[in-house]
Amino acid sequence: MDAPLTNGQARMLQGQDGEDDSSLFNIDAGALKHIMGACNDGALSSVQGLDSDVQWEVRCPSEAEWRCADSAIGLGLEKKQIEVLADAVNSNYRGAMMDGRPRRFEGLGPMALHRAAIETHPSKEGITALSSVPLDRPIAGVVARLVITPIRQGAPKRVPESADMAANIRTELVCTLLLGVIPSFTIPVLRGMGDYVQSGWANLLFGGLCAGFVTGAFWRPRRPTITYDES
Repeated sequence: MDAPLTNGQARMLQGQDGEDDSSLFNIDAGALKHIMGACNDGALSSVQGLDSDVQWEVRCPSEAEWRCADSAIGLGLEKKQIEVLADAVNSNYRGAMMDGRPRRFEGLGPMALHRAAIETHPSKEGITALSSVPLDRPIAGVVARLVITPIRQGAPKRVPESADMAANIRTELVCTLLLGVIPSFTIPVLRGMGDYVQSGWANLLFGGLCAGFVTGAFWRPRRPTITYDES
């Protein structure tokens, strides 16, 4: 959908009457489940152009689907709006799905009742942030839209759960050596103080290590990007 559901559309999908084109507010899990159930229980059979060899479903978009669609066609959220997504709430993208399917909640606790959401800036156009909303109760100002999307089959490819620690350590050792330790020993030699390299090597080593560590606050080589095919 290129715009969120309206109240009228939501009532129609829930088998209710009434004309109202205002945005759908106070959405909750019960209303979403009813709406998506009504769409998946037969409405897809009337949609033209869908590949019959692919299984399709209607649901809210995942963050990946939302951002791809917004980049391609623009989704036109107004300022100070929150749109619920299909993804569960997570603290970062480690372990996230790489094929666009929704990310499920994999922990314990009350956040299982929340969903990720796209929240727009209250006063500036086109600025969004990833947020979250609870679906166990109606929340004013939360809108939703639906997508027709293929059901991904098989085990998902995922963003790695952890960084390559060995590669990070190697990078840190090389950078500290090249940017800190070697200059620390080279500078006294170039200034004609070669004897200090032998007598004060401990101080030079400590200073070089400190300088090397400090450079990490300003620059380190960018880690390789992991592509879908490499995961």
